[in-house]
Amino acid sequence: TIRPVRRSYYDPSSAPGKGVVWEWENDSGSWTPYDMDVGITIQRAYEKQHPWVDLSTIGFCYVIDFATMGQINRQTQRKRRVRRRLDMVYPLVSGTLPKSQSWPASPGAAAAPPVPACACPQCLLVMSVKATVSAAGPGTTTLQPRKAPAVPPATPKAPVPAPGAKVPDSMATMRGSLKPLAAQGSRRQAASTPTLSSASSNASPPGAGSGKASRPGLGTLNRSHLQRLAIAQSRVLIASGVPTVPVKNLTGSSPVNPALAGITGILMSAAGLPVCLTRPPKLVLHPPPVSKSEIQSIPGISHTCRKTTKKQAKKGKTPEEVLKKYLQKVRHPPDEDCTICMERLSAPSGYKGPQPAIKPDLVGKLVKCGHVFHLHCLVAMYNNGNKDGSLQCPTCKTIYGVKTGTQPPGKMEYHIIPHALPGHSDCKTIRIIYNIPPGVQGPEHPNPGKSFTARGFPRHCYLPDSEKGRKVLKLLLVAWDRRLIFAIGTSSTTGESDTVIWNEIHHKTEFGSNLTGHGYPDINYLDNVLAELAAQGITEESLAQEKD
Repeated sequence: TIRPVRRSYYDPSSAPGKGVVWEWENDSGSWTPYDMDVGITIQRAYEKQHPWVDLSTIGFCYVIDFATMGQINRQTQRKRRVRRRLDMVYPLVSGTLPKSQSWPASPGAAAAPPVPACACPQCLLVMSVKATVSAAGPGTTTLQPRKAPAVPPATPKAPVPAPGAKVPDSMATMRGSLKPLAAQGSRRQAASTPTLSSASSNASPPGAGSGKASRPGLGTLNRSHLQRLAIAQSRVLIASGVPTVPVKNLTGSSPVNPALAGITGILMSAAGLPVCLTRPPKLVLHPPPVSKSEIQSIPGISHTCRKTTKKQAKKGKTPEEVLKKYLQKVRHPPDEDCTICMERLSAPSGYKGPQPAIKPDLVGKLVKCGHVFHLHCLVAMYNNGNKDGSLQCPTCKTIYGVKTGTQPPGKMEYHIIPHALPGHSDCKTIRIIYNIPPGVQGPEHPNPGKSFTARGFPRHCYLPDSEKGRKVLKLLLVAWDRRLIFAIGTSSTTGESDTVIWNEIHHKTEFGSNLTGHGYPDINYLDNVLAELAAQGITEESLAQEKD
């Protein structure tokens, strides 16, 4: 999946540019920072000495009152405390940069690097590399081997470039005491190491006269020259006293461009971070081809396919009759809030939707977990759900009855293939294939009558053919029959609405790798998925219920 990314620059006069952070007090009494754009809006109004600022213009129904330093919800009138504090300036840039600008800029626009706001080695290095690339411009940065002088000088002295000139090594813009060190390091490698220079630089190496033909750009250099460039940059950095580590695997077996790897290694090592650029592992979604004769059924599990067609029948005549099985009436409500409507239990329910045929001041307690709610609120919650005869406590998620879902019709296949998963070399593999076609949403779905999409089907999933793996499969079959594996909603990866999505029971969709976190090895996966199934009300007891 390829997604666009972007980076934003903030003006030094804005809240992040000054290190100002605005925060609101959450229910636990700790402080949560506002999003960057919200903080900038609040700070702008605060600096203009406005008595308050309305955040509805940026999509939030809050008003910030500077007199009381409070946040007021325009709908509920609930108030929270806010505060303003100073933190580190972010980001570390100098001057105003437009949001659309990226480096390198035009060849003549960045001849001199900006003065960094921070003097640490990491920031100095980042700014120097940016300035060097920007000043050279596309196609002008070249590689030129230098010859060692016949007689070395008795007392080496770092050359001082004229204003605007480039130092003959790639760290030309490092300032202060790093300059002579970098220059000495580059001279020590002069006899065998190519260096960066500019076609218009007056600090070109000896022998690079104007009569020579135009030299090739950085993009035309072969792999060995680029690799030598990366090594030279690393050695210059070592000579400057900044800690570094080798950048490995820059031979022909690596897909990483050596020059890019060298720059990356320098930037990371300047921060004292370990660097190891290696060949990226391949994504292995599927096993090797398997013939029909190699596919086996799973012992102890009948058939190799399950289908779901229509919505299960309701298990209660009215919501009141369903809730009556799970509730006890409370005559004297405790002095606390109903967590559904957030009103006091001693007061009538605050639910403002379609009114159930029940008094709004009645209170009930769930028999298993003991949590107390307005009966009015519980009936409304049940009516807004799947209405399948089950109830789930909104506070602790305890399930009453048999929970079912809204999974659209489809097919689930399962069998054994003769290949082992990473981390499970002692057994074969259970392959599950889910296939759900697109269709039209039913009355239990978010938008009845509207079509829905089904992307990425058939979906292949994998379990180890071990005792615990077979146990997970049996419980997944129960979840499938109860329509809990998938749902219709908005995809968290693509943002598409009205599409088939996973429903909080994780599956492993990578066979031979774990690049996305949905593969093996994962020693905790089977235990985690058993816990997720239990959260949906599916345990070993469910297997006995299904048999009954």
